[in-house]
Amino acid sequence: MRSVRLTLCAGAMVAAAFTPVAHAADAGPAGVSVTPAGPAFGSDVRLRAMGCAGRTGTAVSDAFVSDARLTGPGGGGLVGETRVRTTLHPGSYPVEVDCDGHSDRVTGTVTVADPAASPAVTAPASPVAPVHAGGGATAHFGSVDAREAGPGTRQAVTGLILAGVAAVAVAVRSARRGQDGRD
Repeated sequence: MRSVRLTLCAGAMVAAAFTPVAHAADAGPAGVSVTPAGPAFGSDVRLRAMGCAGRTGTAVSDAFVSDARLTGPGGGGLVGETRVRTTLHPGSYPVEVDCDGHSDRVTGTVTVADPAASPAVTAPASPVAPVHAGGGATAHFGSVDAREAGPGTRQAVTGLILAGVAAVAVAVRSARRGQDGRD
């Protein structure tokens, strides 16, 4: 029994000793990677910045429509998304990541593909209309004027009659209880 316990403790110590080394190897070299590697004009791209010590960062490039906000667990990779401008010339553009709260900066490049050299894109890079996913019972009211679709005079009169009947029933029942209590 003692040898089994000793073996398990020794195995746990060896695993603990080599775990940080394996994790550090996953971090990879500092830099920025862009997916897809050669994006077309107007397409969405995913950025991955390795080498930032913080949990957030901002990727800036003349190739992007807007700066990309990057987030991650800290100590390595930050990820985010942005869109490539439609008014660019094909070529390479520098990408610079400012690691928020730290003095380190990570750099890389994004290479915008020449549309004449790449195959024609048959579908847009992102949806051009919202998905008709329903909306439950309230979806109808989003497209109809509430004044026209709301309850009318007929529903209001019916509601008042039902409320009056309920009030009379409560009054009659209260009167009967009062009489039963006196006898």
